[in-house]
Amino acid sequence: MDSRTTHHDRILADLRDRITGGVWPPGFQLPFETVLAEQHGVSRMTMNKVLGQLTREGFLVRRKKLGTFVAQPMAQAAVMAITDIEAEVRALGLPWRFALTLRDLRPPRPDEIQTACIDGAAPVLALQGLHYAGDQPFCHESRIINPVSAPAALTQDFRTIAPGQWLLREIPWTSADHRIRAINAPAPIARALALAAGEACLEVTRRTESAGQWVTLVTQTYPGSRHQLVSRFTPDER
Repeated sequence: MDSRTTHHDRILADLRDRITGGVWPPGFQLPFETVLAEQHGVSRMTMNKVLGQLTREGFLVRRKKLGTFVAQPMAQAAVMAITDIEAEVRALGLPWRFALTLRDLRPPRPDEIQTACIDGAAPVLALQGLHYAGDQPFCHESRIINPVSAPAALTQDFRTIAPGQWLLREIPWTSADHRIRAINAPAPIARALALAAGEACLEVTRRTESAGQWVTLVTQTYPGSRHQLVSRFTPDER
């Protein structure tokens, strides 16, 4: 080991390896801070700094009066890709299902007309539902579909297939716009996701087109503590 490695760095690497290597699985409760400090021959202050850093990195969750636990793995979605939520959930090793909670053929709302760049007030197919990871709500979805671009959607049973999966399979999209923002969950969405009202969430709104005609506008809302967006970039070629 490098002589310049500090006790802090050594313990940090050791605990991180226990988590990533599965020795301490998600949900595992760590020994008390004083016990860990004694085991590693360091002060409680040093151990507190180690646990604090692992918490900031997302490896641990510290719960007042309960203790320190290994965090559940966070779902990851590519920033620019149109992702399959089922694939995201199954990547966590959990079963996925979609529950349709609303289906309505109605005129578009003014905010939808503006965001989706809708020309006119022809009816849209409005859908809402929940994606589940195991028994836990994973993502709330609110979507409108253009029946002109996707007429078969009017007769499709979205209780048997999620709208996003069906659209990816049936309608070849040619362009998409994303808007990503942090929000405080409104009460209806908080209830659906089993969160406290106002809890931090990640909201992804996406509009897709096919041959210059809008196809769908969807807003997907994730609990902020259980989801992150990732992307990989390379330098532009000159």
